[in-house]
Amino acid sequence: MPDEYAVHARGLVRRYGAKTALAGVDFEVKTGSVTAILGPNGAGKTTAVRILTTLSEADEGEAIVAGFNVRTHPHEVRRRIGLAAQDATVDPILTGRENLVMLGQLYQMGGGEARARAAALLAEFSLEDAADRKVAGYSGGMRRRLDLAATLVAHPAVLFLDEPTTGLDPRARNELWDVLGTLVQRGTTVLLTTQYLEEAERLADEIIVIDHGRIIARGDARQLKREIGGDQVHVVVVDPARLGDAAQVLADVTGGHPTVQPGTRTVFAPAPDGVQTIVRVAQTLGFAGIVVEDLGLRQPTLDQVFLELTGEPASADDTAVALESGS
Repeated sequence: MPDEYAVHARGLVRRYGAKTALAGVDFEVKTGSVTAILGPNGAGKTTAVRILTTLSEADEGEAIVAGFNVRTHPHEVRRRIGLAAQDATVDPILTGRENLVMLGQLYQMGGGEARARAAALLAEFSLEDAADRKVAGYSGGMRRRLDLAATLVAHPAVLFLDEPTTGLDPRARNELWDVLGTLVQRGTTVLLTTQYLEEAERLADEIIVIDHGRIIARGDARQLKREIGGDQVHVVVVDPARLGDAAQVLADVTGGHPTVQPGTRTVFAPAPDGVQTIVRVAQTLGFAGIVVEDLGLRQPTLDQVFLELTGEPASADDTAVALESGS
């Protein structure tokens, strides 16, 4: 019977001179699930992945991956995992097909088996039309898809992805997310680090937040959002001049301290009673003659969660709210 957990990490400690990159990390990854590790620059997330993939050794603690201890049986672990690093590792002077066939042969597949596996992966990752072109001519998104296909040649039990969509444009990022979603539906166990909060929310069953080498929060996106205060009532007024009045209504009804955003004519506050809070706010706004454009129940964003937990804001790019990439 397969283990319920594909990854077990217990008390992982890793020091680099006077710096402690990991200060006793414990977590598990359920078989067939996706776990995302988030953290600011230098938090320790990449260090944890390097230990789990046998690229680095822990100073203390132990880790079991795919049923084998990473310290005592590293070769067995390597046989059972796939690792996609931040930079594509495929050979640019070979074609996509040649890259995958070569990897199959390195995994001791026969020629026919390696070619069949390559063809299947090229089809799965929508690379058939480019299969016999040199990788040097691939777009960034195509290279990342080929790199991910390469990690799957040997049917790994656990797939590690280190910021798999960093540097991709929005279209390529969405395409890769679709591919990862398909793998997840098939039961592939995935542990990923990511600088994109949106990526973690879309793909992960569980999110682990690491800061200063320690796990400071864990859970799915909804649980993490609830952890910093639960649901919020949001009001968008039609008349900006009534924004202060709306804020007073929210303060009176919720007993909280509303946040006002004049640029969007929005005010929001904790909603301790969920839908019932919305009902009372709507009635009070109506009695006060305050016309609203929108009134609803919202959860905090993952960006707010990250800021609340780590004290560091997430940075933003054109496509997603992002964390600083880092170890």
